[in-house]
Amino acid sequence: MNPPARPPRDFWIAQRDNLRIALDALRANKLRSVLTVIGNVVAVMSVIAVVAIIDGLNTYVSDKVLQQGLGVITIDKYGFITEEDEFREAAKRRDLTLADMEALASRMHLADRVVAQASRRRIVRAGGIDLKGVDITGTTDGYERVSKLEVDQGRHLDNDDVERRRPVCVIGSEVAEKLFPRTDPLGATIRAGGHALRVVGIFAERGSVLGSSQDNIVYVPLGQFYKMYGSRADLSILVRGREGVDPTRVQDEARVVLRAQRHVPLGEPDDFGMTTAETFQSFWKQITSGIFAGTIALVAISLVVGGIVIMNIMLVAVTERTREIGIRKALGARRSDLTMQFLSEAVVLSLFGGVLGVLAGMAIASIIHAATPLPAAIQPWSIAVSLLVASSVGLFFGVYPATRAAMLDPIVALRQE
Repeated sequence: MNPPARPPRDFWIAQRDNLRIALDALRANKLRSVLTVIGNVVAVMSVIAVVAIIDGLNTYVSDKVLQQGLGVITIDKYGFITEEDEFREAAKRRDLTLADMEALASRMHLADRVVAQASRRRIVRAGGIDLKGVDITGTTDGYERVSKLEVDQGRHLDNDDVERRRPVCVIGSEVAEKLFPRTDPLGATIRAGGHALRVVGIFAERGSVLGSSQDNIVYVPLGQFYKMYGSRADLSILVRGREGVDPTRVQDEARVVLRAQRHVPLGEPDDFGMTTAETFQSFWKQITSGIFAGTIALVAISLVVGGIVIMNIMLVAVTERTREIGIRKALGARRSDLTMQFLSEAVVLSLFGGVLGVLAGMAIASIIHAATPLPAAIQPWSIAVSLLVASSVGLFFGVYPATRAAMLDPIVALRQE
């Protein structure tokens, strides 16, 4: 005859008692509990820290890097290259020219602005001060509309500056601060590439991206750039599509126009490269997904090892408390009561490791954020998933010890010393 069903209230009282017993066992064996859950700690810590760093980096790259180039197509002889063989093949291509830029500007219907640029990293001088590693960019008119550059003082380079190849420039805020610490940079003269350049504007501060300054820049008319460094510099063409136009259509139109301009035969590959913000975003997702996959492999191994350790410790607990089990059975405890008791202890033990792992992961993410330019954003979902998985490990690996405890013969158990 089956025992009568237990009232719901008694069931929850029993679960409360099981939780209290589990916590008492955890407090009674603090060191053993900590050593038992190291596997869970490592697994959860890895998930929390990696998710925090990857999510922070994704947000950072999207806001700081990709947003700068949304809707802009960059065309050059290389394109987006990740392999050495591809680079060698691309290096054999013809350089882009101003004629290519003019063809795009005159024949494209979906482009809002087409700009040609070339750049060098060189020394800039003023008043006896040398500033190394400055990005000097030669550009055509309209660069501010494709690069999202704003001036804080003065003005941008205009079409008259570009057409007349005037020796003028717009400098970044960092260049202004370092070359003119005590004087007004506007109207002053700097020297670059053996030429004197008059400062007509100062860009608004943009900050840095992953530790690399975006304010260590100088913009000059493209013709003046050629005077300074020669006309064989690699040219890049920036194309911004019209508002509301699908970027893919703009890219397709630019490809058709440029292939016709450069007389690329039908069926032959492009002799130029095209990159967009989406190109970098796709590549970035591949990198982060690879990192996350490696983390999942580490987590899986750590959880299995941690689960086996928890199971063994629970078997030891069953052996140590055999007499207690016999007494409880003699007093009327059911098999389900003992099963739930030891399952609760296994889950609490595993969850304890999960909580320690969450705290360790958050600490690691905070340290990395404080010590490096890498951002870190703790995601609530990663904490919830980590704790759920940690609890599930305790539940899964606690089944066998709990079942073994429930199946003990009470008479044999009471004889245990």
